[in-house]
Amino acid sequence: YFIILFVSLSILLSQSEQPYPPINLITIPTAGTMPRGFFSFENTFMKEGSILPKFSIGITDNFMLGLSFGVSNFIGDGNMKKNRSYPEVQIKYRIFDETDRMPAIVIGIDTQGRGKFFNEHSSILLNRYEQKSYGLYFAISRNWKALGNFGFHFGLNKNLTESNDKDDDINIFLGFDKELNKSFSIYGEYNFARDDDQFNDGLKDIIYREGNGYFNAGLRWSATNNIMLEVNANDISKNNKNSDAINRELKVIYFEQF
Repeated sequence: YFIILFVSLSILLSQSEQPYPPINLITIPTAGTMPRGFFSFENTFMKEGSILPKFSIGITDNFMLGLSFGVSNFIGDGNMKKNRSYPEVQIKYRIFDETDRMPAIVIGIDTQGRGKFFNEHSSILLNRYEQKSYGLYFAISRNWKALGNFGFHFGLNKNLTESNDKDDDINIFLGFDKELNKSFSIYGEYNFARDDDQFNDGLKDIIYREGNGYFNAGLRWSATNNIMLEVNANDISKNNKNSDAINRELKVIYFEQF
């Protein structure tokens, strides 16, 4: 229904072109960076009334910084709960620009996980998100212009902070983005979650993983010259066995140049 609504609105409203390549797909980082002099403020609305605000800024064309701060149960009744007492950080530097012969390559750090943050459960110190952050990562991206831009993304990452479960394997992720027109793009990604595939029976009621990784998909719409909207489906593969439904998310991105 969201896709039908967005497509219908795009026919009625003037279309706006996306100003820069995707910095991230649904969750995985790409080799895209925010251009120098651009900044963005995005907010992701997630399950159980949670929100995830994030501010990003392009320092140079190849170097960008970001801060994010999640709050659970922000919308609805009950007590709000912040994920951590301090913001999470995103740092990304593009080592090589894309050329005709080689892809773009970045190295970065992203400490922002997805979903709830768990400090402790049944005397077990967790110190982790439902879906672990990417931590230190290395990503490459390659784009083709045939019939609208098509981008393929691949990367490796190692989580440096959420390893109390003794599962700290190097992880693999990959994904694609495809322009449908100047305003609309579709995304697909797969996070193998190799650093989160060990089962702990004592955590079955809050963190119960199948070990199959996370398959996610999304649609991005450049609604105006300064606003982009995303509708994302997180964990289509149902790796998280604590939920009976696909995790639906809405992201609003405001960006500007100064």
